[in-house]
Amino acid sequence: MNGEITPEDVQRSEAVYEPLTRSLRELIDVTIRSRVSETDARKAHALIEEACELLGSRLDPDPFGVRFTTEGQALNWGNVAIGMRNAIAPPLQVVRDEAGGRASVDLVLGAAYEGPPGQVHGGVCALVLDHLLGATAHRRNEPAFTGTLTLRYVAPTPLGSLRAESWVERDDGGKTFAAGHLLDAQGRITVQAEGIFIRPKRPA
Repeated sequence: MNGEITPEDVQRSEAVYEPLTRSLRELIDVTIRSRVSETDARKAHALIEEACELLGSRLDPDPFGVRFTTEGQALNWGNVAIGMRNAIAPPLQVVRDEAGGRASVDLVLGAAYEGPPGQVHGGVCALVLDHLLGATAHRRNEPAFTGTLTLRYVAPTPLGSLRAESWVERDDGGKTFAAGHLLDAQGRITVQAEGIFIRPKRPA
């Protein structure tokens, strides 16, 4: 199917699977915070099992990976950071300024991303910054992959509305040195990041 997906196919899939995945994200959140009776929890479980059976009646044998449309658009719908069909993904809606070498994302992380009570898990902070710094280092048709990522946890990151920002510090051949940070709703930096991102050499 890769390369056979038309823009019309994309629109139809997004119209169906985006709201489905959004509901799954909500389901994860309410499952964590629910205080319903055991009877109601068992009823919900039965409905979820029924939904799993229905959705699982026809599956791809492999993960989604990256697929391309007939016009060359990349579809990362299974990606853990940005995947439209991945309920674990926040998802991140990255705004890129290629000319300025910067990128940013506004996001909301709720109960599903908790580590310490009321705080975002440090690994989730790393996921957000790894993806964002990588997006900053990315060039058109030249993907960049994480070589190293160094984090400094300045303060606890509260659950709720957050913002992440990143920028390119310098390019050195096939390497891009990028930096960034995560900010809470009051604009205070909670995590700082530096990374080296590598663009593989193209075959001669």
